[in-house]
Amino acid sequence: MPAERLTNLTREQLIDWALKTEFDTELTDTGALKVNSYQRKGRSPDDKRIVRSAEVVQDVNWGKVNMPLSESSFKQVKDRAVRFLESQPRLFVVDCFAGHDAKYRIKVRVITTRAYHALFMTNMLIVPTKEELANFCEPDYTIYNAGAMSADKTVRGLTSETCVALNFKTREQVILGTQYAGEMKKGILTVMMYLETKRGHVCMHASANEGRDGDVSVFFGLSGTGKTTLSADPNRRLIGDDEHVWHNEGIYNIEGGCYAKAIGLSAETEPEIFDAIRVGAVAENVVLDPITKAIDYNDTTLTENTRVAYPLSYIKGVKLPACGAHPKNIVFL
Repeated sequence: MPAERLTNLTREQLIDWALKTEFDTELTDTGALKVNSYQRKGRSPDDKRIVRSAEVVQDVNWGKVNMPLSESSFKQVKDRAVRFLESQPRLFVVDCFAGHDAKYRIKVRVITTRAYHALFMTNMLIVPTKEELANFCEPDYTIYNAGAMSADKTVRGLTSETCVALNFKTREQVILGTQYAGEMKKGILTVMMYLETKRGHVCMHASANEGRDGDVSVFFGLSGTGKTTLSADPNRRLIGDDEHVWHNEGIYNIEGGCYAKAIGLSAETEPEIFDAIRVGAVAENVVLDPITKAIDYNDTTLTENTRVAYPLSYIKGVKLPACGAHPKNIVFL
C-alpha cells in the first residue's frame, strides 16, 4: 500500500501538494492552479469502454460510441490500475456527491495520484458538509484514476495504451493512459444519465439559470456553443453550465462546478467567468506569461482545448443547492 492516503483535503492543501509534487504545475497571477495533462489534451472517445454485463446489455446502444468490454478484460484493466496506485508513495482520495437534489444524488469516491485531479473533482462535484462526510460510508461509484500508467493493449477489447472503462455492475470507472481530468467528469455524467433515464427523467446537455421571479431558462448546445457564457448572466442566478436532469418537480444540476473553455476568455466579454479564475480554480493546459504569470487566453500552443474548472460558488449570485422549477424558456444554440 502507498505510504500516504490523503483523504478529503481542502483546496488549499491540494494546491500545496500539487505545487510540491507535480512538474509543470504553478500558480497564475490570480492564484489559480495551472496544470498540464501532458499527452492527452482532451477526452479519448475511441478508448472509452463500457463493460458488457447482464445488468446493462439490453440498455446500451452498442457500437462505435459505446464499445463493449468483457467482465474478464475489465478485471485485468482494474488489476493493472490498482497495482499501479498501490505502488505510489501517496494517493489522493476525494469523497463527493453528484447531483444537487438529495433524492437522486449519488456518492462518488475518486482515487488518484495527482493533486490536480483531486482538486478538479473537488470543484466539479458537490463537497459534502462535515455531517454528510461523517455519514458518507461506502460510495455508490468509485473512480480509479491511474492515468499516469499506460493500459495493456494486449488485453482483449483494448486497441491502444489508453483505456477509460466504466462498469455499471461493479459501479467503478478505471482510467489508464490519460491524465486529462475531463474523463472523470464525463464518466460520472454517464453514470447519472444512465441512472436518471432508468427513473424516467430527462437528462440534458444544457446550462440553466433563474430569473428574479423564479423563471428558469435552459440552454441546449454542443461544447463551445455558448452554454457556459449564457448561463453566467449577471442579472440571473446560475444553476449550472453543462449537465442537468429534468424530473417531475423541476430541474437540478448534476455538478458542483463549471468546466469552461478558456480560449479567448476576457474580462470584457465574460466577466463572471474571468473573475472565477482565482485561488482554488484549475487552469488546464494554458500558457502563462513567464514574467507576470498571467494566463494568455489566446495562446493555443499546447491545445485549443484550454479549460478552467471552478466551483459554482465562485460565480456571483449562484443558486445553491443548484435546483430550479420547470423551465419557462428553452433555447437551442
